Order: sequence, then structure tokens, then C-alpha cells
Amino acid sequence: MTKSTEYQVPALSRGLQIIEMFDKDHRVLNTQDFADHLGVSASSTYRIVQTLLDMDYLKKVTRNAYELGPQVVSRGFAFLAGKDLVDIAAPHLNELRDQTSISCHLGIRDGLETVYIYRAQASQRLSVNIPLGSRLPCHTNAMGRVLLQQLSDIELNAMYQTLQLDLYPGPHPQSLPELKTLLRKEQEQGFSSNRSDNATAIAVPITNYLGKTIAAINISGADQVMNNPEKFEIAKQQLLNIAKAISRVTP
Repeated sequence: MTKSTEYQVPALSRGLQIIEMFDKDHRVLNTQDFADHLGVSASSTYRIVQTLLDMDYLKKVTRNAYELGPQVVSRGFAFLAGKDLVDIAAPHLNELRDQTSISCHLGIRDGLETVYIYRAQASQRLSVNIPLGSRLPCHTNAMGRVLLQQLSDIELNAMYQTLQLDLYPGPHPQSLPELKTLLRKEQEQGFSSNRSDNATAIAVPITNYLGKTIAAINISGADQVMNNPEKFEIAKQQLLNIAKAISRVTP
């Protein structure tokens, strides 16, 4: 039985075939390589290659030569890092959402970004729900800062040397020294918190059996709920309990 081609999109198929051509023995390929593999003229690949370049799935090395772009590595990393973790964390986050009626999220770090890989969505009208796959600068959200806490000063200096933090409005840290001070403070208190768009998030780490932070979870609700000191403390403690439960079964 052969695969039906009735519903295939030729341009998409060719784009994926181009990406699949790269491997450990073929790290840099040119337009003629693509054309030969696809059985078309080099000019026929132009729009496909340009689309892959624009989306960062390819990166130009020389005029007509390319290597895999950062999106391929990024998406693959996020998938591999998050797949088993989501299976473990999802029931716990769903339970926390049911207990609190507040949205919960699971995130991992990819470079300088927090990648949201699971959400337990609350049904309340004032709930906060970040779409799956969202990427936010680590220093601008509670989960991201939890994930940065395990990095050394040397690592933070290297990662943030080219990023101008004051491009992001307050109350986010406006400089690297300010970010480091906030990271130390939040690490000492055992949680990070962040307020934005009339909502407050509390985040704590998920650790593996070696005690290394591999992810973060948060509970994120409208200020009408989270501004209540008693409700904030209850939500924080429930979040910490769930984090411990997930960490106990994380490989």
C-alpha cells in the first residue's frame, strides 16, 4: 500500500526534504545539492530556501551555501527536553489547577528564553493562560528567573553580554547587576514572582535526582486573587508541594 499524495503540499514536502539532507557528514550544503536531491532546477528551490532562511531553519554560510539554522536545534531541544517531563508533571499541575482554580504552567530554558511546554488551564474568566510553545525572555518572567538561578556569574556574563536589558520596560531588571541581585534574592526566598498585565505569577524549580534544576512550574492568576496575602501564601505553599512531588519522580 503506497502513501497517498493527493493531499500533499509540494513546497512543504520539499522544504522538509531539504532539512532532512543535513547530517553529521553533510553539515553545509549548497543550492545545487538541494536541486540534485529534489530533482529540480536550482532556481526552483529559491523560494523554499528563502522561506527556510526567513524562519531560521537554515542559516547562510556563503552566497549559495547553508547550514541548519537555530530553530531546528531549538525546536528539537525543547521537544526532547520536555516530552517525558510533561508526562510526569501534567497530572500534578492539573491537580494544582483543580485545587486552586488558577492556571499553572511548566517551562524549560532554551538559551535566554523560557519555553512554555505545558499548561493546566483554569476555566475562570480572569484566568491567565500562556499559549503552549510561547517563548519569553527569561529575565522578564518568574519561571525564567528560576531557571537562571543555577547559572554562575561567568555564565550569566557570557549570556547577557550582548543583550540590552533596559530595552524591556520595568519592573523587569534594567541591568545585569540588577538581574543578578534579584536572582540571589529570589533563590534565597525559595521562589520567584512576577507581576504584569494585572496578573501575578509565582514560580519554583523542578529538580532531578542530583538536585539540578531542569525545569520550572508556576501558578499564575489575576491580581484580584493573588493580591490577597493569605491566598498568595496558600497558592505558594501548594506550588512548592507540587514541585517536590514532581521532583521526587523526575529522573
